[in-house]
Amino acid sequence: MKKFQLLLVLLFFVFAAFKSDKPAYSLFNKEGKAVKYSKMLKEVQKADVVLFGELHYNPISHWLQLELTKDLFELEEDKLVLGAEMFETDNQVILNEYLDSLISEKNFEAEARLWPNYKTDYKPLLEFARENKLNFVASNVPRRYASIVNSKGFEGLEELSDEAKLLIPPLPINYDAELNCYKSMMEMEGMGSHVTENFPKAQAIKDATMAHFIMKNWSKGKLLLHYHGSYHSDNFESIYWHLKQQNSKLKIVTITSLSQDDVSELSEENSGIADYTICVDDDMTKTQ
Repeated sequence: MKKFQLLLVLLFFVFAAFKSDKPAYSLFNKEGKAVKYSKMLKEVQKADVVLFGELHYNPISHWLQLELTKDLFELEEDKLVLGAEMFETDNQVILNEYLDSLISEKNFEAEARLWPNYKTDYKPLLEFARENKLNFVASNVPRRYASIVNSKGFEGLEELSDEAKLLIPPLPINYDAELNCYKSMMEMEGMGSHVTENFPKAQAIKDATMAHFIMKNWSKGKLLLHYHGSYHSDNFESIYWHLKQQNSKLKIVTITSLSQDDVSELSEENSGIADYTICVDDDMTKTQ
């Protein structure tokens, strides 16, 4: 009997040790309350569009992107469509060729202007799409066109050829300079003369392009899961705002990623910026 009691005591301490171990991340809802992943998955499944905002070099963000993608595919199968900021619209052809196994991995990676952390963070998502025959949308504006906007404003896009204009949203670009995501860019410290009225517009053309190609590739009954930096959907602005301008009835679920010194609770300033918040420990390693 004493041995059994001793075993129970030992098991209690082992359990307590694991329970008090530092978690890598915590998940919170819009109100800042801790929630389980399964709760988020149920709501996400009901959405038309899921905007998954990541920390670009955070392994937790990328792991959860892949896990959510796998779980949604298991639930939705061919209703699921993927899309990402990390691929620009003029690379859709080569992206499709790779997904359809028409070109080699070597040629794709040599020609597609991939981000430095592609192999660790985005390749798993693309390979999952390839293995399961999922559509994957290259949604971001070609960077050369964002540069045009930065120097000439949206008016500079009017000079593009008709063929080039197929890679961006229809002109004129819908833009609200009073949105905090753009207004705050005009107040960024340390930017000096680099901040002109075109500076936030160069950000807005990215948001508008991603929203346009999300809508172009979404239809009723589909679920489009889009990966991007958290800035592009935080506070229900940026891509979210552009999507709602096109379809106010669209059901959108936003996910953001951020880091805190303590992940046991969400700070007041970090609450309410998305439907779900992935809060990662500040000390988490980076993939780049």
